[in-house]
Amino acid sequence: MYTFLAGIALLIIGYFTYGKFVEKVFGVKEERATPAYVNGDGVDYIPMSTSKNSMIQLLNIAGTGPVFGPIMGALYGPVAFLWIVIGAIFAGAVHDYLTGMISIRNRGAHLPELASKFLGKVMKHVVNGFAVLLLLLVGTVFVSTPASLLHVLMDGKIALGVIIAAVFLYYILATLMPIDKIIGRLYPYFGALLLISAVGVGIGLVFTGAPIPELSFKNFHPNNLPIFPLIFFTITCGALSGFHATQTPIISRTTQKEKQGRKIFYGMMIVEAIIAMIWAAAGMSLFGGYNGLNEVLAAGGPGAVVSEVSVAMLGAIGGTLAILGVVVLPITSGDTAFRSARMIIAEYFNIAQKKFSSRLWIAIPLFAISVVLTQIDFNILWRYFSWANQATAVIALFVGAMYLYIAKKNYYISLVPGTFMLVMVITYILNAQIGFNLPMNTAWIGGFIGAAFLVALFFKAARKNRTMNLPLEDDISNWNRVA
Repeated sequence: MYTFLAGIALLIIGYFTYGKFVEKVFGVKEERATPAYVNGDGVDYIPMSTSKNSMIQLLNIAGTGPVFGPIMGALYGPVAFLWIVIGAIFAGAVHDYLTGMISIRNRGAHLPELASKFLGKVMKHVVNGFAVLLLLLVGTVFVSTPASLLHVLMDGKIALGVIIAAVFLYYILATLMPIDKIIGRLYPYFGALLLISAVGVGIGLVFTGAPIPELSFKNFHPNNLPIFPLIFFTITCGALSGFHATQTPIISRTTQKEKQGRKIFYGMMIVEAIIAMIWAAAGMSLFGGYNGLNEVLAAGGPGAVVSEVSVAMLGAIGGTLAILGVVVLPITSGDTAFRSARMIIAEYFNIAQKKFSSRLWIAIPLFAISVVLTQIDFNILWRYFSWANQATAVIALFVGAMYLYIAKKNYYISLVPGTFMLVMVITYILNAQIGFNLPMNTAWIGGFIGAAFLVALFFKAARKNRTMNLPLEDDISNWNRVA
């Protein structure tokens, strides 16, 4: 298991080396007040400790992504390890750090507002549509996923509909209440359960001598699906995910100092990648090969893999705790998905959120739509979601590149991964059956040509913005002066 252990070691080293480099490039302003103080409203803008913010951020971004995605990606073989490590260090963690820090510099703005400011007003409407769609899909699926896992865990003794209703009730409260009342209090316990389950499975793999395969570029997928570009849309959370860009502004509004950003944004992405490594390794090593894994997935989906791995590694009691840890993942992304959707819509229409009634009238339609969506088969919709998710990540990386270009800093740290994924996003939608269904060779040509055209537009806009001295951050010089 050298590849597995080396991958985890590289992720940790990446946090202390490349993470520091990215922080230095961005340029932390230790004395600058954060939105938690400047825009304090007692609801969304509340200063909270680094440890609490870090745990909330981890649970916000995780979902079932770093568990289910790597399990599905394990079908391709050890190349999945490579994408998780390289993607997390050079793309995902950079994406999370820059979106979080740029949001802090701009009163905790969400991605649509940042895209409008740095990429043009048209992008505000495009990204707003992408973001709300993503969050509604995530929130809805993260109602049914944990509910079904709990239903199985309790041997069907409580009706599935009752569990779904209970999850919805929790989401409604978490969406409407001040962030420190429910999310801030429950997440440290949820986080502990998540980490215990992931670490327990990881230690179990090591001490039982699980036959984790070593690095190979061979495609092991039983159905011979192509590694590129599909691996980038199979393993998202754990490597790179645009969903994170909808979550980081929640914590940019509760961060006390800019210096805490590396631990909260870059660091928690690295932790998520370690979780992804553990579940990818479990998928590759515990089912007698890739055909065995494929059979379990076909019979019961990733949830069945989670259940079998947890019990095999930790026994009945420990396995139950591990499954509960996985249940926590979607719940703690579902609640903040709806909360983010509320905040984005409020920001779009400029509706203050201090009054409970203002939050309620935005939340009611969101949950009504979600209830309807729970009745629909998500197989097709979720494929579109995977594409939209990575398209959102590309937009966020280009926002980061634009910010650094205008600031005359090393914008390549964001532009290079952004351009790489732009090629993949265009190629995927040109080739996919849910897209244009073109031959793969034609799709690759279209991907490179389309990416080159859009990057050229980026540089044209970037030079114009630099010439115009587009302001990079909000002026807060008078925020604490008494009128």
